[in-house]
Amino acid sequence: MASTVVVGKIGAMPITTNALADNKGVSINYETFGDGADPTLLLISGHGSQLLSWPEQLCESFVDRGFHVVRFDNRDVGLSSYFDDHEGDEPAYLLSDMAADSIAVLDDLGIGEAHVVGMSMGGMIAQTVAIEHPDRVASLTSIASNTGERGVGEPTPKALAALLLPAPDGREAVIESDLAGRKIWASEAYWDEDASRAQLAGFYDRAHHPAGSARHTAAILASGPRAEGLASLDVAALVIHADADALVGEDGGARTAELIPAATLLTIADMGHELPVQTWSQIVEAITSLAASTVKL
Repeated sequence: MASTVVVGKIGAMPITTNALADNKGVSINYETFGDGADPTLLLISGHGSQLLSWPEQLCESFVDRGFHVVRFDNRDVGLSSYFDDHEGDEPAYLLSDMAADSIAVLDDLGIGEAHVVGMSMGGMIAQTVAIEHPDRVASLTSIASNTGERGVGEPTPKALAALLLPAPDGREAVIESDLAGRKIWASEAYWDEDASRAQLAGFYDRAHHPAGSARHTAAILASGPRAEGLASLDVAALVIHADADALVGEDGGARTAELIPAATLLTIADMGHELPVQTWSQIVEAITSLAASTVKL
C-alpha cells in the first residue's frame, strides 16, 4: 500500500514528499514536483544513488518547461526497502525488478505513461523499462550509460578501482572517500569540490546504506546485455553522453544510440560522469525537445 502523502512547498514549487509505492512488498520512496496534470518526467537515479542525485533546482527547471517531475530512491538505497537479509549466491534482484519499481511509482501516482530519464545505472533501468513496459514510456532518455554488452562503455581502470573500494567507517571518512572517487570520473572543466562535498554530505545524512551498492553491481552483472531489446524499441529516444566520462566510456553512449532505431545522440564536450550545473540548460532543452516531438497533434 502507498503511505499517506504529505504535501509541502519548495519556493513556489509544490512537492510531494515521503510517499511510498509498493512493488510486491518492496517500498519505493518518491517525490514529485509540479502539476500532476502536466506530462510526467520520471527521473531514475544511478548506482548506489538516492533521489537527491537529481537536484531540486534541476527538477524545478523541468517544471518550468511544463513537466510534472518524479524522482525516487531505487531499492536498496535512500528511504526505499533494503535487502540486507538476502542470502545465497544468486543476486537479490535484477534490473528488471528495478524497472518494475519504476512502474510501481507510476501506478501509485495513477500515471499511464511518462517520459523516462535515467543516468548511469539509472539509464540501464530506463532502457529496461522501455524494453519491458513499452506502453508506459512516452520517450526514453539514457544518460551516461551503456548497453550491458561486454567491452562497451567500460570504466577506466582507475575509475573502476575507485568505484569498488569498500566504504570506510565514519561520516567524514565516507564523504572524503566518495569525493575522491567522484573527482576521478568528473571532468576538470566542471569540477566543484565544495558543491560535491555538500551533496555527498546530504546523501550520508539522509540515508547512508553502502551495502546496497554491492547488490546494485550484482544486478547489473546478472542482467546481461540489452542489445536485442534496444534494437526492437519503437520509441523516441535521446542518448546523452560526455566525451570525458571515465566511469562509462563514451562508446557506451554511441552504441546505445546506434542500437535504438529512433535515437538521437547528444555528446557534451568536456563533461565527465556527472550533471554539472553548467550543462543543465542544454540537457533540459534537449529532453524538452524530445518530449515535444512525441506530442500527437
